[in-house]
Amino acid sequence: MENAFNISKNLVLLGILEMEGLKYLYCVLSIVLYSFIILLSIIIVFVIFTDSRLHEPMYILISNLVLNGIFGSSSFFPKLIVDLITSSTTISHENCIAQAVCVTLFAIYEMSTFSIMAFDRYLAICHPLRYGILMTNQKVINLIVGSFVVAFILVLTAVLLTWKLPLCGNRLNNIFCDNMSIIVLSCVDSSISQLFSATAVVFYLVVMISVTLFSYVQIFLVCLKVSGESRQKAVHTLVTHLLNFYIFLVGFLFIFMRYRLSKVKLPVILHVLLSVTTLIVPPLFNPLIYGVRTHALKTRLIHYLLKINAWPKWIEISKPSMFVSVINNN
Repeated sequence: MENAFNISKNLVLLGILEMEGLKYLYCVLSIVLYSFIILLSIIIVFVIFTDSRLHEPMYILISNLVLNGIFGSSSFFPKLIVDLITSSTTISHENCIAQAVCVTLFAIYEMSTFSIMAFDRYLAICHPLRYGILMTNQKVINLIVGSFVVAFILVLTAVLLTWKLPLCGNRLNNIFCDNMSIIVLSCVDSSISQLFSATAVVFYLVVMISVTLFSYVQIFLVCLKVSGESRQKAVHTLVTHLLNFYIFLVGFLFIFMRYRLSKVKLPVILHVLLSVTTLIVPPLFNPLIYGVRTHALKTRLIHYLLKINAWPKWIEISKPSMFVSVINNN
């Protein structure tokens, strides 16, 4: 029955066709973005894991976030680069399913990590005297592992429900595979798959967003009671974090909602741009926002770059006072 419906074992990625005219430009841009994400993320994770002074809940969460960014960007950048170089526009059904699992798992787990980080900052700022008891390294690891297991079970269940659906088409309006892209090609009633996916995502979003907003609202209320300078720094941090979270959320919601807007005929290029936002922006900016802008981690990163002679030559290392001033002023 399945073979009778499926018109091809390969699926066509229409987004790659849209990029064909400027494929070398897109290829170079993809290589630069992917290399930057991998390099900066690996350096941050290495510094955190090798420096015992950074073995604290906040830095464990930062390393977890950037590692997930590596996973997410690696789920589509390498194939995209190869496809652009070779002018390939197809992907096998099995590889499409595997990519859908990876992409969706990245997005769901990213949401979990954002929420855990927000809750961690809430405990640190609103309950500073009890923070050492309420949030330990072991508790953070338990939260990380638990959220990953829940995300993996939800994603795997949703994709397994989609895997055996017979398909009557093979053209995807994207440059990568996601679960809904496959569901809409089904020849049979896919209401069970759609219902489970919608229910799981909506429930998960409501819980994670509620935790995140509650945490940041409480932090903001505390910030209003402190001194002007401290308030300015805290509010700036909150706005930066929430902006990154908002950009991720918009892209995530579009991936979830775009095929449910069946009456709206969106151009393929718009499908691509709004879909890749979730897979490019957070992995690209997370190392900067949560890593480089964190004072203690930034200091360790600079020391590490100095050690491997990777720091810009125009900084005079022979003047320690200047170096300390550069760090403290930032």
